[in-house]
Amino acid sequence: MTFTSTAEYKGDLRTEATHLRSNTVFVTDAPVDNNGKGESFSPTDMVATALASCMLTIMGIKARDKKIDIKGAKAEVKKIMASDPRRISKIVIKLHMPNIPYTDKEKKILEKAADACPVSRSLNAELEQDIEIIWAI
Repeated sequence: MTFTSTAEYKGDLRTEATHLRSNTVFVTDAPVDNNGKGESFSPTDMVATALASCMLTIMGIKARDKKIDIKGAKAEVKKIMASDPRRISKIVIKLHMPNIPYTDKEKKILEKAADACPVSRSLNAELEQDIEIIWAI
């Protein structure tokens, strides 16, 4: 079996993860509201951000195939936590599309692509996903 990544506990509620193919490294810290320093993404921040990155990536694949320009599209991400048990209860994402006059057909293609995100489909069905695509024009 080939693994994708490793994660090592560094102490002080910090981990260091390494993507094995590229050797890219990122650090996570526990959030301040859970006894951490909050000096980096928390693991739950990464989950919420992974959802936005996945949506943009799947939209990018479809956009490339259909020759639609989405370069510069950005996502704002907010995660809302719940307790008993502690978990992400809601992720709010606002996808801001570049100032391009997309046709209605292109918008539908991109919206459908965003909905096909595998991260979204992998999350617990009880986790609310509030997704809004904001078309600049």
